[in-house]
Amino acid sequence: MIACYKLGFVIIYVFKACNINFFKKNLKCKSDQDLEKTIKHLQVCIFLRRKANKSFMANTNSLQNKFLIIIAGPTASGKTNMAIQIAQRFDAEIFSCDSRQLYREMTIGTAKPDQSDLNTVKHHFIDHISIQQPYSVGHYSDEMQFALDNYFKHKNIAVITGGTGLYLKAVMEGLNDFPDVPPEMVQDYQSLYEREGITNLQNELLQLDPSYYNKVDLNNPRRLIRALSIIKLSGKTFTSFLEQTNPPASNYHQIPILLELPREVLYKNINARVDIMMEKGLLQEAERLFPYKNLPALNTVGYTEIFSYLSGETILPNAIELIKQNTRRYAKRQLTWFRKYGNWNTFSPDDYPGIESFIVASLPESGLI
Repeated sequence: MIACYKLGFVIIYVFKACNINFFKKNLKCKSDQDLEKTIKHLQVCIFLRRKANKSFMANTNSLQNKFLIIIAGPTASGKTNMAIQIAQRFDAEIFSCDSRQLYREMTIGTAKPDQSDLNTVKHHFIDHISIQQPYSVGHYSDEMQFALDNYFKHKNIAVITGGTGLYLKAVMEGLNDFPDVPPEMVQDYQSLYEREGITNLQNELLQLDPSYYNKVDLNNPRRLIRALSIIKLSGKTFTSFLEQTNPPASNYHQIPILLELPREVLYKNINARVDIMMEKGLLQEAERLFPYKNLPALNTVGYTEIFSYLSGETILPNAIELIKQNTRRYAKRQLTWFRKYGNWNTFSPDDYPGIESFIVASLPESGLI
């Protein structure tokens, strides 16, 4: 039998350290063994809460108890569902960090939250612009900072979610100071791409910056052209600019959470998602967008493969299989990026209680929860 003293100790401190709903939920135990595990878990929460409070008080960059809960992870890892649960729990709104869900015309192929999700929690930077509008990570960074500054005038907690590494980096660390490239230099590489294809761009980047070659999406000519243009202009590697140390993009306290799954589970999710996209009408969506297929926004996995089918270059089953293959490759690159950049707290997407507990422990005792 568990000592009443221990239970009383936990009750007293849990009420001080944790939300009452969390306390009620976690003490629904079927046995003494389960209760013992719960008590240990709650004692860890108390320790984390005290540690977080000390850390928070020492962090002079935090501004008026304003917090960014960042839910990141590779594609098909469960970010959308987790972000909605967390936003509901902490009375927050969601700010998307996905470079393709920005576009109004691209819905099925970008796996946007459905209308029910959008009605449940307010989302920002979903259906934000048209594919015909020029848009860069610089635009996104400026607009996100402006949106967060306004949001935090009346809210204390925001949820950031997405898997676009550069956009996440812009929010969490600020943008690197890249030189302005003359348009004619970019056009030279664009003409080279149109004449000779993407292979020459890939080979040149491999020679000039093998580190970035191993990280970049090698099937994205726009990114290759940008990197090569900056290398040619500056005489430095593109990687050297990426590794610059900059002040954070904002003074808000960050709680970075990374969702990870075993690779075989993630790949199974990806394959299933592509099948669902086809059932929902990805082919028809791509047909509507086909006249705009050369726009930069549509140089995106899920669309380029269908465009190849619509151009008569392949058959539909092969295009679908290629979407799955390219999406798996993209997820692999995302995982590589997350391991290299950021100081993440990693959880399974099935571990909502653990994530909730971690967030609670990371917030100060100031009425935020």
